[in-house]
Amino acid sequence: MLKWVMFVAAAILAMPAAAQAPVAPPCRTVGPADFIRIDPASAAALGEIGLDRATIFERMRETSIPETMGCWAMPVGNFDSQLISVGMAQWNYGTGSLQPILTAWREGFGSRRKFRTALDTLAPTYGRLLLLKDCLAVPVRQRCRDGILAAHGADGRIAPALAAELTAIFESDAMVQVQADAYVALLMEVRTELLRLWPASAVTMRKVRWAIDTRVQQRTLPGDEDAYRLRVKLAAVRPEEWAPRLYAILDWYRGLAQSVDQDGIAKDYAWNVAQWRCLIDTRAIDPEQYELLHLTFLRSRTATGNSGRWQALTFSRRAKIVLGVGSVSGVRDGACVQAIPNQGSVSSPTTLPAGT
Repeated sequence: MLKWVMFVAAAILAMPAAAQAPVAPPCRTVGPADFIRIDPASAAALGEIGLDRATIFERMRETSIPETMGCWAMPVGNFDSQLISVGMAQWNYGTGSLQPILTAWREGFGSRRKFRTALDTLAPTYGRLLLLKDCLAVPVRQRCRDGILAAHGADGRIAPALAAELTAIFESDAMVQVQADAYVALLMEVRTELLRLWPASAVTMRKVRWAIDTRVQQRTLPGDEDAYRLRVKLAAVRPEEWAPRLYAILDWYRGLAQSVDQDGIAKDYAWNVAQWRCLIDTRAIDPEQYELLHLTFLRSRTATGNSGRWQALTFSRRAKIVLGVGSVSGVRDGACVQAIPNQGSVSSPTTLPAGT
């Protein structure tokens, strides 16, 4: 789930529509570093789907942008019921993704003395709480929950001292390596899933990027039964009949985005709808994009965090990757160029000029 979005939302809402997206505060940014090691066997396997060392860091950076604005740390609190979320993929206590990261960091020191020294240096006030046995359990136990919530202010944000200590830990070289290891492990899972979903067709970089973001935000890709059912239905639709199906998905997205209990998309969805309708009108969507958009729709409507609060945002993130055009957290990329007359297709009821 997008963790940082609620904390930049106020800044975005104050901007005019054409304003630039907010800039991240000073931080250690996600990117390549000579000291970061990648397991040779994993590197070889990932190379088979087009991910060499440089591309792995490109994907890592891309993942971190909607999660932490490109930072290695950027901790946030319990606004989404996850207690604490931190790190380039916003590992968190609530889903159980943070506990193995903290455990791997602790075990990487090789001795209790070295670990205690590092912990006391980087997190002298809250370090013992963060690594408490009750906090490394999945799910966390009540003692941990009470301690973490006590370190939140009345505004629901974590105390500045806790935020600073989490930042110090997650920007340290040792923790950066742990995060890189965890991301490479995630990429290996993504590779397996891609080969499962497309055993007989090329694994394009578009598919890779789509699968990474799906895995980061929703943990799993579509199952075999769902994918088979969807593909049977898609195969029965002729290309000239694609437009009504795609407009229906956009209507679902727009309606969801305008409902009262969706967050993180207030300044994005209208621009997205205009741009994506333009792409449909100009027949600029190829067969791979058509399938991926439907797979995105399938998974987005099953995003259950906070009872579906992030479904529209989930769709925005994946659709932007699939189409190469979109806005997420105020960051706009690409644009539809309406250059081809839309002759003979179903007309869009609210087609808007590109760039609207």
